[in-house]
Amino acid sequence: MRSVDEHLAAILQGIEPVAPLDLQLLDAHGCILAEEVVSDVDLPPFDNSSMDGYAVRVDDLAGAGPASPVTLPVVGDVAAGSRAVYSVQHGLTVRIMTGAQIPAGAEAVVPIEWTDRGLADVNVTRAPEAGAHIRRRGEDVHRGDVVLAAGTRLGPGQLGILAAIGRDRVTVRPRPRVVILSTGSELVEPGQPTTSGQIHESNSYVLTSAAREAGATAFRVGIVPDDPHQLMDAIEDQLIRADLVLTSGGVSVGAYDVVKEVLSRLGTVSFEQVAMQPGKPQGFGTIGPDSTPIITLPGNPVSAYVSFEVFVRPVIRRMLGVEPLSRPVVRAVLGEGLTSPAERRQFARAWLDVRDGRYVVTPVGGAGSHLVAGLAHANALIVVPEDVTELASGDAVDVMVLERRHS
Repeated sequence: MRSVDEHLAAILQGIEPVAPLDLQLLDAHGCILAEEVVSDVDLPPFDNSSMDGYAVRVDDLAGAGPASPVTLPVVGDVAAGSRAVYSVQHGLTVRIMTGAQIPAGAEAVVPIEWTDRGLADVNVTRAPEAGAHIRRRGEDVHRGDVVLAAGTRLGPGQLGILAAIGRDRVTVRPRPRVVILSTGSELVEPGQPTTSGQIHESNSYVLTSAAREAGATAFRVGIVPDDPHQLMDAIEDQLIRADLVLTSGGVSVGAYDVVKEVLSRLGTVSFEQVAMQPGKPQGFGTIGPDSTPIITLPGNPVSAYVSFEVFVRPVIRRMLGVEPLSRPVVRAVLGEGLTSPAERRQFARAWLDVRDGRYVVTPVGGAGSHLVAGLAHANALIVVPEDVTELASGDAVDVMVLERRHS
């Protein structure tokens, strides 16, 4: 059998980042920045007021207090968005609004709350310090500063700084488009009744949501029966919108394992037995005129999900052009004993917790790859090496963190 590391390396060998696109800001939301962004402007672009109040010279208000207010003539107003045509001479003041440009000669802004709000003259009852309530030009960003590095995911804050420095477009790596198909004539859509021998299909929901969480745009195609022609037609129909195709089911050695039967004929998809539990049968290759990558996963729900985390998530991350490719791994203390098959790397569903300042991990659910209920209550996978068959409570283990959610 091929090792987990060998199989992952073989898959990643042919994966390249998705070609960059130049997009408008809102269209780039959630994408990965493919360029370093340098500001062409200062932020703020000019000295401006952080308060509604009065622009003053500091010496004019020395000694001002509630019992001894200082009165200053108001020579004009400066509103946000207007040019500061006034200057502040000694013994005078200019009324100013939040965000308005500081007029020449002003050394501070007196908040309106420290005054009687006068229009022709104003009484000031508190003396400001030099520079008070003035936002200085460039105090946030200087022209020439790198504001975002290549590889940054563009969320609300990142789009905000791009807009603030005047960028309306940006070069990004778009989210890879992943198409998900589940195969099996025994499968029935959720919400529809089942008869004897049928089960509700769940893999495509697991894989579609997992692909989206990894950063992809994922399309759930749904169920394809165990028919070679229908499977090939379904795959070919989806290639136009796919950067990656995922299938689940039909990759073992049974008489009706149609995915393996159909794709083996193409000569571009290979099928391997990987030394892992769950998820032993795996396949990958390319398909179609554009050599679109395709990864075929086992049909058991837990096997499909674990295989996604181990093999598919790194592929999506490589397509995005970001690191790290895989989930974080931490060391934790095992909360209860665990057995593992010889010569297989086990990925055991588990709950990772923090107790007394250290990670503690406890297996959840049984070992069977069909036991999906345990998966719903797991936030981690215990990674048991191939040469370890038994672990005791208190042993230290590697844990792949699936969610930053601890009780």
